[in-house]
Amino acid sequence: MKRRLQAFLFLLLLTGSLAQAQVKDPVVEGIVKEANENSQLEQLAHELLDGIGPRLVGTPQMQQAHDWAVAKYKNWGIEARNEKWGEWRGWQRGVTHVDMVHPRVQSLDAMQLAWSPGTKSKGVTAEVIALPNLQDSVAFQKWLPNVKGKFVMISMPQPTGRPDYNWEEFATKESLEKMHQHRDSLNKVWSERMEAIGYNGRSLPPALEQAGAAGVVTSNWSRGFGVNKIFGAYTKKVPSIDMELEDYGMLYRLAESGQKPQIKVVAESKNLKNAPTFNTIAEIKGTEKPEEYVILSAHFDSWDGGTGATDNGTGTIVMMEAMRILKKMYPNPKRTILVGHWGSEEQGLNGSRAFVADHPEIVKNTQAVFNQDNGTGRVVNISGQGFLHAYDFLGRWLSAAPENITSSIETHFPGFPGGGGSDHASFVAAGAPAFMLSSLSWSYGTYTWHTNRDTYDKIVFDDVRNNAILVAILAYKASEDPNMASRERIVLPIDTKTGEQRTWPAQREPNRKGGLD
Repeated sequence: MKRRLQAFLFLLLLTGSLAQAQVKDPVVEGIVKEANENSQLEQLAHELLDGIGPRLVGTPQMQQAHDWAVAKYKNWGIEARNEKWGEWRGWQRGVTHVDMVHPRVQSLDAMQLAWSPGTKSKGVTAEVIALPNLQDSVAFQKWLPNVKGKFVMISMPQPTGRPDYNWEEFATKESLEKMHQHRDSLNKVWSERMEAIGYNGRSLPPALEQAGAAGVVTSNWSRGFGVNKIFGAYTKKVPSIDMELEDYGMLYRLAESGQKPQIKVVAESKNLKNAPTFNTIAEIKGTEKPEEYVILSAHFDSWDGGTGATDNGTGTIVMMEAMRILKKMYPNPKRTILVGHWGSEEQGLNGSRAFVADHPEIVKNTQAVFNQDNGTGRVVNISGQGFLHAYDFLGRWLSAAPENITSSIETHFPGFPGGGGSDHASFVAAGAPAFMLSSLSWSYGTYTWHTNRDTYDKIVFDDVRNNAILVAILAYKASEDPNMASRERIVLPIDTKTGEQRTWPAQREPNRKGGLD
């Protein structure tokens, strides 16, 4: 009799669970349907990436993007504003054209680094020389007058422009090993050379400029076919350009063999007056708990080697699309749903740090932050960021999403608090439950992260659409949750290197006056 009762009770429990699982949530269904049948992602990406282009802090394109986003939100019936938090050195990229004019004529693939000084309209023609192998800083100071009136190459010439996967597919074992040894040896010698002269990639360009160099030439290869990383210049008066591996290597070999190559550089960038820096903020106001917040997060700025497609155009359009869908399918949330498009993340999370510092009342009442930043891939990894009970509330919210959206996601609870890397860290440091929605790679680190190939065509829209659905559902469930998410933190382990107790990341102040020194 007892066994039959237990079986009966189990059957009742199972039947109830199945019935509960079969109950469909009309809001979730609406989100999925709207995302799949009326997606705006391709149009948003086209307008932002092809029309406006890269969004380097301090440039007119950054301001144009902020204004575009506000207009988009208002067109969807969502209140939006640009919120000033500082100012940055104003700069505008112009045409870059580089030609080798001796010992023969050939157009070269190169571009100015961000904030590089420009040239006169006719450009600058000068010999190109390579950084020599010098014994020490004394020898370097003796050699330094040789740079006067010349372009100086300061990057190590790569022995191969083929990425490792290409070697691994086609090379013999012996050839592959030989290549690795050769490259490792060159890297070691180059590092020792830089250490001997007492300079690094940041301090050497100003020294060359002061000594009268015509300009600085680098090649920051990203270990893929045709791809370089494009960052900022450290010169104030003469142009700094980055050149593709193939052309850089050719010039370097010509210089080393005594043929005294010459290049003509036309760089039409110009300095502008200091530019205000903004975060774009949009809100769907809560109806029951308007002073509590669910925050969608993505940085808006980019480097400008490409058009900032996967870093972080994709994160931007995911959050915009999620907000558009929520406004249509969930227009009266219980909690306020706020989206932040942060400025100057690339220079140190400045926009999100400023928002956290300027709005403690919002951070204090934040239910959760969902941040997306690392590429075009579907979300595959979420960490609890060191919040002890994240598995409970985040697990419940995730369970509301369709299995095809969440099946590839690995969760790690409780995880460890992010100290940097993306904007969720600004909120984690302030104690708010903030989560990075980490994406499938799609060769992000090599081919699109901060590179000249980070463009519209690298976006995988099916994956981005999945992410918009996921974010919208997470925001909906976090808003509806009757309870505030727990902020209880784990006790961090001992640091095995120092033997001391690890501490929670400290809240850091933003740089509110960038590039103005």
